[in-house]
Formats: sequence, structure tokens, C-alpha cells
Amino acid sequence: MLNIYIDADACPVKQEVFRVADRFKLGVTLVSNTHMRFPENSRIKLVIVDSGPDEADNWIAENAGESDIVITADIPLAGRSLAKGACVISPSGRLFTEDNIGTILATRNLMADLRDLGEITGGPAPFTKKDRSNFLQQLDTLIHSILRK
Repeated sequence: MLNIYIDADACPVKQEVFRVADRFKLGVTLVSNTHMRFPENSRIKLVIVDSGPDEADNWIAENAGESDIVITADIPLAGRSLAKGACVISPSGRLFTEDNIGTILATRNLMADLRDLGEITGGPAPFTKKDRSNFLQQLDTLIHSILRK
């Protein structure tokens, strides 16, 4: 059964995922290192992992599998999830695929090096209504394509 895993600590589209998952009667697993509120629904569960870097990522990478959906902005987690057969989408609606993950990871590493050298001092662009809309459209398309298989 298709399940949606959310790298939940900083995910800005949790409420949207809950609504879409409810419409399709899908399970949702929030993975976080802190407790958080979520709708009372038997198909939604919260997994609290130990504090520490990558604990939530490790749990998701170990548990997501074929035809599941992982929602994350974490590029290394996206790569690990793709390797397990999961579909991966960012909160802004960017689809991570086997074809683009290598380039995206290389760009991430280059940008990290430039930040370390002080060449880049800004952070990511603010999350916008357009990002939210793009996410919802891509998530809907992704779910339909998985359910058709």
C-alpha cells in the first residue's frame, strides 16, 4: 500500500499532505525528533526518532520503499530514498529522479563549498504560495501515476 513519508521537522506542506492523503485514503508517516500536532486520523502516525543529525533521514531511508512517496528538501535523503525505489518530491514541488539526483547532489555540494569559503552568504529563497501550489499539483500527479501502475 502506498504510504507518504514526511521529513517533518521543517516541512511547510504537512497540512496539504494530510488533505491529499485523506482524499486518496493513503497512509502518512511523519518522522521527527520532536513531538508535533497532527490531525486525529488512523492513517496518520508520528514516529519520533532520537535527536541528532540525520536520525529522521536514516529512519525514512530504512523504511520507505517501492512506490512510497518521500517528501523532503534533504537532497542526500532524496538520493537514498530513490535507491530504495521510493518517489521523492520536495516541499516546493521539485521531483527528484534517478536522472536528476546526481546533478542536484553535485550542485548542493558545490554550493556548500562556496558557502564555506564565504563566497555565498544568503540562504534559500523564502517559501511562496507558488511553491505550495506547485507542490500540490506535483503530488497529485505523482499519486495518480503510482496508482495507475
